[in-house]
Amino acid sequence: MVDLLDDLRSRGLLQDNTDEASLRALLDAAPVTLYLGIDPSADSLHVGHLVGVLVLRRFADAGHRPLALVGGATGMIGDPSGRSDERNLLDATTLEANAAAIERQLGRLLDFDEDSGARLVNNYHWTQQVTLIDFLRDVGKHVTVNQMIAKDSVRARMQGDQGISFTEFSYMLLQAFDFWWQFEHYDCRLQVGGSDQWGNICAGIDLVRRRSGVSVHGLTWPLMTRADGTKFGKTAEGAVWLDAERTLPFELHQYFVNTDDSDVERLLLQLTLLPVAEVSEIMAAHSSATHERIAQRRLADEVCTLVHDASTTKQARLAAEALFGDLSSLSSQQLEALRGIVPETELAGSAVGADEPLVDVLAATGVCSSRSDARRAIDSGGVRVNGQRIASSSEPLELVDGRYALLQRGRRHRHLLVVD
Repeated sequence: MVDLLDDLRSRGLLQDNTDEASLRALLDAAPVTLYLGIDPSADSLHVGHLVGVLVLRRFADAGHRPLALVGGATGMIGDPSGRSDERNLLDATTLEANAAAIERQLGRLLDFDEDSGARLVNNYHWTQQVTLIDFLRDVGKHVTVNQMIAKDSVRARMQGDQGISFTEFSYMLLQAFDFWWQFEHYDCRLQVGGSDQWGNICAGIDLVRRRSGVSVHGLTWPLMTRADGTKFGKTAEGAVWLDAERTLPFELHQYFVNTDDSDVERLLLQLTLLPVAEVSEIMAAHSSATHERIAQRRLADEVCTLVHDASTTKQARLAAEALFGDLSSLSSQQLEALRGIVPETELAGSAVGADEPLVDVLAATGVCSSRSDARRAIDSGGVRVNGQRIASSSEPLELVDGRYALLQRGRRHRHLLVVD
């Protein structure tokens, strides 16, 4: 059996940790409870969160007990890590809705069955009853301001034009309190997170040592960026979300299909549950035929199946075949998979005239602004139906399985026709 820490290191998921020899001995001795915190700043996780969630999954698969913490309390404050400006504070109703949505997503990625030992927790439940005086005496008393301003993100904000509010400055104390509380109630011995959390994690380790007299541990992985240094999980339009309504599964799948060759091996190692040896085999096959994008397609399939399910991944692949593959033999399954991905129009068969059916359809669907515009587009060779260029406005309308047609004007404008 592969050693867990060695596996994390081989995946590039081990940056900072406290006393590795002691941590290794702790993990080898018995199942360990660990936690990862995620603040509900939006109503969905994005692909950048997958690294941490899958680290919890790796620990769970090795027999340990993960705590997935949704920060209902810390989310009210906002973590200054990695930011150059103050976060907008969300109201309680929005935070509650965001937390509920994230909890549902975590439930699809982690097994919270009672027998597994994994728990889904929310720090609002143990923070809401703590008074300000108690917090200052029991937490603030054990942390020096010197420690807090030594944190890179805090120091950078203090030196910037906007400074940092006392609210965000206090975030470290709240996260430290989380670690101590979970140690006391769940025997949590390890906190994991991205490298930007190292200062917060160390504050929690120190608080547990000072209040409870016990040594606990922290572990971080490098923040994910692409090979060109840009932020992972971002596109020109914004974040790539795990929620199917915010980012279509097809779009999620395509995001990873389009991964650069310089990034794909690292993402296979960090964003899938494939063994390291299998990733090496995939990369060897990929290197012999890079134009086939073997590694990218496997990455896209694995991530989409983890986030959604295998049937959704199949639909995403069918849709991609309909848009980018060989269009000479489109199937109804491929065209059905396009529903919700490209604009579509449903028409009754009686709405399609017999004399110039293509002209009628192009105008009715809005692909062309009028019947005369449709004729001009056809005459100029700018219209395709199911991948075939249309030469004359009098050509018949060819439907796949008597129901579907993929209309295309120019290179990019596609529209799905569904005839009832």
